Formats: sequence, structure tokens, C-alpha cells
Amino acid sequence: MAGTILTVNVGSSSIKCALFTAEPEPRRLHRETIDGAPASSLEPLMTWIDVHANGQPQTVGYRIVHGGPDYTEPQVVNADLLRDLDRLIPLAPNHLPDAIAVIRALFHRLPHATHVACFDTAFHADLPDVARCLPIPYAYAADGVRRYGFHGLSYMFLVRELERLAGSAVAEGRLVLAHLGNGSSLAAVRAKRSADTTMGMTPIGGVVMSTRSGDLDPGVVAYLARRDGLTADAVEDLLSHQSGLLGISGVSGDMRTLIEREAHDPRCRLAVDVYAYTIRKAIGGLAAALGGLDTLVFTGGIGEHAPAIRTRICEGLEFIGIRLDERQNGVDAPVISAERSSVVVRVIPTDEELTIARASYTMLDVH
Repeated sequence: MAGTILTVNVGSSSIKCALFTAEPEPRRLHRETIDGAPASSLEPLMTWIDVHANGQPQTVGYRIVHGGPDYTEPQVVNADLLRDLDRLIPLAPNHLPDAIAVIRALFHRLPHATHVACFDTAFHADLPDVARCLPIPYAYAADGVRRYGFHGLSYMFLVRELERLAGSAVAEGRLVLAHLGNGSSLAAVRAKRSADTTMGMTPIGGVVMSTRSGDLDPGVVAYLARRDGLTADAVEDLLSHQSGLLGISGVSGDMRTLIEREAHDPRCRLAVDVYAYTIRKAIGGLAAALGGLDTLVFTGGIGEHAPAIRTRICEGLEFIGIRLDERQNGVDAPVISAERSSVVVRVIPTDEELTIARASYTMLDVH
């Protein structure tokens, strides 16, 4: 189908794909989630493209988790970019290899399309030095060892959507955006630009997540490695896939399961409490970084659909002006703050695919 944009979002256990019209404000035509590891999902993806785009999308846009220090804008995919992405794998070994493999496969299968890489780190590219710098020997910064931040495509969508819903003055204000799902992070945004964020050099850092630890005392990492004789790869697997909500509960990293079990399982209850607690602390810290807070936005699978978690996160944040309307919160209303709340609290469904489609359309003339 000529004049269409295919978006591809590669995850660890699924590929999310969507088809849009190729126009300045793309319209979604179809959307699908293909479950399974990327290697086993390629043929179903190709079949889906054949059915819905006649195998001929004009443009293919990809979500790339890590762009390193150099890629701060969408890029047309070519051989040089693919080589650079290979070099960036050490910065995101759990994400980049699968994404690169899918790009190479589609690049070969759809040679006449314009292929566009959209980077999650780009939204945070101009983080202030004070938020970017890691407190280790400064020479490592020359090798790209610094804080990057992630979920940037989601944050880019939220800022634009907030402007559409509430106007430029609100979007230009002091925002904390909370993308809460299997991977969770928060960002402080001022004047539509990232001022700070919870994730650091990799998507493992920040708040507690489904199977990721979030921030740790570095001494804990060294202790575990020494005690169990763990290699660097084994440590990374432990902190990426065996920790977080799963590690605390010993049952599941799925918030829905934990909420169902917490009434009779103390470890499940502890996992949920720790999750809410670390996010509450993050909101307070990011509000301090902004010098105050005007708007708090919840998004992502948990942020959009778990009112009980939003309540637990916001309890205790009255001191910075956050008060929820529990009736509105209970039905996932667009605005869930109480009238007396000085901070407006919103629930906005995110749309990373639309952000990719918008960016991909702008690159058509570059190719």
C-alpha cells in the first residue's frame, strides 16, 4: 500500500507494529502486537505487513532504545548507522541486538522503503550537566558513560498531547511525567525539555520495575558478584530479569498478579508498597529539581489502568499540592486531581507508535 508508514517497536517478548497514513498528522490504519521473541516473530510480522500494507510501506520507523551520545534526532537507516548501532550494544545489551536484527531483516525485505530510526534517548539529549554527570572519574564521560534517560518517545508524545488538551502555557510549565509499565521511569520537564529523569546510563536504573532492580547501592552489586562468583553478564541478567517486583515477591513481576495476591501474601504486598514508595520519592525529587510542580501525568500500562497504585503513589504528596479525586481516579478519568489540588494530575494514554510515525514522515524528504 503506497503512502503508508509502518512503525515497529521491538520488545523482549513481542513486536508491536502499526500502519499509518503518510501525512503530516498520520492516521492509524491498523495495529498489532505479535507475541514471542523477535527472532520467532519476524515471519508473522512479514505476513502482517503483506496483508495490511501489500508488502510495500513507503516508510518504516523503528523505536531504538539507545542512541548513545551522538544520535539526538531521528536518522535515516543506512549501513553506517547500523555499524554505529552495533557499537552501541554495550550500552543496551538487553535491547539493541534484537532491534538491530529486526531492522536488518526489514531493510533487506523492504529495500525501496525509507527506514527511519527513532531514539528513546533523544528527548533527554540536552539534560543539564548537573543531571547528566555520573560521580565517577570524569575521564569515563569521554567514552559515553553518563546518564541518558529513556522512554523519550512516550514523553515526546505526552508533551505534545498535553499542549493539545490544556494549551501551550500548561505544556510549558513544570511537569513530572510518569511512564509506569513493565519498565518504569519518570521525567522532570520544563519548557517542553527534559530537566532530569530517573533512568540513567541504561534502562535498568531508576525506580523499581517489573523485573529490573532500579537504583542500587553500588556496593550491593560488588557484593553479589563476589559472593556468587558472577560475571558482568550474569550480574546484568540478575538485575534486569530477576529483580524488581519479581525479586521482592518471588511470585511475579506483573502488577495485576501482585495486587490480586497482596491481601494474603506479605511479600506481594511489600513489592507493591516498594514500587509505590520509590515512585513517590521520585516525584518529590523531580519536583525539587523543577523548583515546584504544576502538572503530574500518569501513563503506561500501570499508570493508565491501576487507580489503586496511583492512590498509593500520591498518598503523602499533599505537601507539594497533590490531592486526588478518588471517584475520578477510580474510573481512569483524564483529570484525577481534586479541585483543591494545586497540582493538576492527569492520566494520558501514551502513543509511541504515533510519535515514530510523525518523525518518520518528516524524514521522507531526507532520503
